[in-house]
Amino acid sequence: MAFFRPDHTFRAYFDLSPAFLKERGIEVLLLDIDNTLAPYEQPLPDDRLRAWLAALADAGVAVAFLSNNHADRVNLFNESLGLPCRYDAHKPLTSNAKRLLRSLGGTKETTAFMGDQIFTDICCAHFCGARGFLVPPIRDKRDAGTRFKRFLEKGILRRYYKKHPGMPDVRLGSTISGETV
Repeated sequence: MAFFRPDHTFRAYFDLSPAFLKERGIEVLLLDIDNTLAPYEQPLPDDRLRAWLAALADAGVAVAFLSNNHADRVNLFNESLGLPCRYDAHKPLTSNAKRLLRSLGGTKETTAFMGDQIFTDICCAHFCGARGFLVPPIRDKRDAGTRFKRFLEKGILRRYYKKHPGMPDVRLGSTISGETV
């Protein structure tokens, strides 16, 4: 069960501060894109995300995108940012993640992943030996497969919050869209 348990939760990506990462010795942050940083329908990063990424860079945190989405989506989103990235990453499998974190000089002790899905993002982080930070989906897909995964996540999160009652509750939805998912 430890593979499914996030190390920390946040109500939105921007609640993760450079100071939080530095206090924990995190030097490399691998980020999911879709529903973590932007909804699927948003092709480009917005100004808030740009400012947050700049603050991380100023603090010396290396950032890269690790996405299960395809090259067209990831490359368009990343075009103006120019960050290292891996698309079609096949999370929770770790080969692409490990290559990416090594290319940034990260180790399992100095790397964290942030994403909106337990069974892909958090598991991939833990399979790599790194920390996994969970945010709620910005605007969740409503297909049967996603609804089933979210149903399974509810039980994991219920147990997680019993043990960690002070953590930000991702079940309340994202503070980005203002919508409860």
